Amino acid sequence: MHRRTALAVSAALLTAAPLLTACGSDAHPGAAAVVGGRRIEVASLQAQVEDVRHAQAASPQSAQLVAATGDLSRRKLNVMIFDRVVDEVARDNGVTATRAELQEARTSFVRQAGGEDRLAAVLLQEQGVAPDQIDAFVRRNVLMNKIAQKLGVTEGPEGQKKLTDVFSAASEELGIDVNPRYGHWDDAQVRLSDTTVPWLRQISQDPAAAASGA
Repeated sequence: MHRRTALAVSAALLTAAPLLTACGSDAHPGAAAVVGGRRIEVASLQAQVEDVRHAQAASPQSAQLVAATGDLSRRKLNVMIFDRVVDEVARDNGVTATRAELQEARTSFVRQAGGEDRLAAVLLQEQGVAPDQIDAFVRRNVLMNKIAQKLGVTEGPEGQKKLTDVFSAASEELGIDVNPRYGHWDDAQVRLSDTTVPWLRQISQDPAAAASGA
């Protein structure tokens, strides 16, 4: 029987840096990155950043939350690119997430976190996820679980390597081109350079643990 695996985004802090507001590289003006020929616009990236900053500003722990998320533009771009890699791996392996599966997963996350408000607070604090970005977080977890099951990934170094190899290959195939203002994409690590987020690690499929990055 396959052991349960899931995607967990680490709560590790990034080095603080000024918010980037680049207008794009010379090759792709206005783009923060190009993934598989599809652009991630700087405007779309900044909209996600602003959603998080707005949610943080409404929190009594606003200053601490802002400090904890560090270079939020880079962190959010990391997520946006990684989501497209997840989609690519899912397509390659015939994996989809139904509306019912997503709803069931979100309900489970809410229950384990101790309520909708608590889930939103934990995700905002630990991972810089705004309330209207929770659905994307849930979808990522569902797809990662189903991909791991489809590939027969088990817990341990061997399973970890198998999962990483699959995502690295998909990342390379997509030919990810990042605006140099944000760094460069590392296909082998499946992450943006100068970030410390271990995307591909195994945890128990416990929504509370996933939400807290534990």
